[in-house]
Amino acid sequence: MQLILHPMRSDAPLRLSRCGDRLEINGIPFDFGPLPEGALLPRAAVDCAWIAGDIRRLGGVLQIPLILPLGPGAPAAACFPAPLLLDRDGPVALPGTVTEPA
Repeated sequence: MQLILHPMRSDAPLRLSRCGDRLEINGIPFDFGPLPEGALLPRAAVDCAWIAGDIRRLGGVLQIPLILPLGPGAPAAACFPAPLLLDRDGPVALPGTVTEPA
């Protein structure tokens, strides 16, 4: 699973946890397991304000664009984040956010 982060100024908490093809966002699970290779799930089909764009599965990897909340004085690593490749299940640490992992 790859998270493509889109920074946005916000004090809202964001807690993420991964389990296989499921991403839990602030305690709400979203199961992307049914998305086949090469398919695209439109952003409008997912009822979650944190999803920032269409979700894809390419090369077997889910690509999920997410809003990354930034607090005042966020570090450069959070303002200009690289995509996160999640290779294990569990809480997800986000760069320089105002939140902590779930």
